[in-house]
Amino acid sequence: MAGTPSPGGVQAASARWCASTLSFLAGYVDTAGFIALFGLFTAHVTGNFVLLGRALVEPHHDVQLKLLAFPAFIAAVALCHLLVLRWQRQSGNALRRALLLQLGLLLAAAICGWLAAPIRSSDAPLVMLSGLLCTAAMGVQNAYGKLLLPQLAATTVMTGNVTQLVIDAIDAARGPGAARAADKMKLLWPVLSFAAGAFGGALAVSRYGTAALLLPCALLVALAATTRRGAGTKA
Repeated sequence: MAGTPSPGGVQAASARWCASTLSFLAGYVDTAGFIALFGLFTAHVTGNFVLLGRALVEPHHDVQLKLLAFPAFIAAVALCHLLVLRWQRQSGNALRRALLLQLGLLLAAAICGWLAAPIRSSDAPLVMLSGLLCTAAMGVQNAYGKLLLPQLAATTVMTGNVTQLVIDAIDAARGPGAARAADKMKLLWPVLSFAAGAFGGALAVSRYGTAALLLPCALLVALAATTRRGAGTKA
């Protein structure tokens, strides 16, 4: 793809595609997990704190998976960071390998969810394993987003992007040139893609169950295939 090379190894022309695809994926997986796995946030993992707080005053039996999700997320981030450092020392395509790591975790989550069907309890071993693998997959996306794609807007949590968009809109209204159009589009596409992913994930999981996770798996295959050689190598 033509475009200006960026520090993270993604050319300018492909940055929008990469950010939009990863944002769609995050919205899709977060919503699908929330519906299929008893209110578990897999991408916006700190959202589980809110649900755990509610459980303090409204006790129910779906807290174990949410309690385990946070250490699973941390372990995935730590593992991804160590692997990226190793891949960069080897001058390999760190971004492609990180995408494939996320693909493996997400595919394993889909298989566990399929084997656990029909899903009736969050405490069933395969259901818990599916939720933790899904959370780990999104932990990996959070990690390589910070480590290898720092030039892109956040793809897993949109609160910061929406906040910046509003600030830019106010600045633009106060005077021309306050915020460049390219900067606004950099934030707008991930927000729109995340919303589209959330709607798509809800519809897909309600119809296909955890097999709906095969779509984000296909998107990761496409991203890995289009990542240029040398992306994510340490300069």
